[in-house]
Amino acid sequence: MAVPKKRTGHSAQGHRRSNWKATKPETTKCPNCGETQLAHTVCTACGYYKGKAVSIKSPDYVEAKEEKKKPAKKSAAKSKKAEKIEAVVDEVKAEKALEAEEAKAEVVDEEKVIEEKEAE
Repeated sequence: MAVPKKRTGHSAQGHRRSNWKATKPETTKCPNCGETQLAHTVCTACGYYKGKAVSIKSPDYVEAKEEKKKPAKKSAAKSKKAEKIEAVVDEVKAEKALEAEEAKAEVVDEEKVIEEKEAE
């Protein structure tokens, strides 16, 4: 990180900051109630923005906007992933069960071979 070799003097600091000037915020009149408001913001008096009720302050505000929400894609994707994982787990369990049955069959076959040799 760059570090200055010497401290900046008060005069140089003042010259650098001389162009920092506060600006007056842009204001407009609300088309709904006529009160002065900041540009591109919701009216603090009536709660309207661009002709629509967007704040609780406005009498036309409707909270029931949950109907327009898009269905959660993540949960659907997660359920698909969960189904795939369950299918893979079921396949693995089936393969292990087949391997266990084959191992039992081999043990039984070996026991029969041993019994036949002893019988001879």
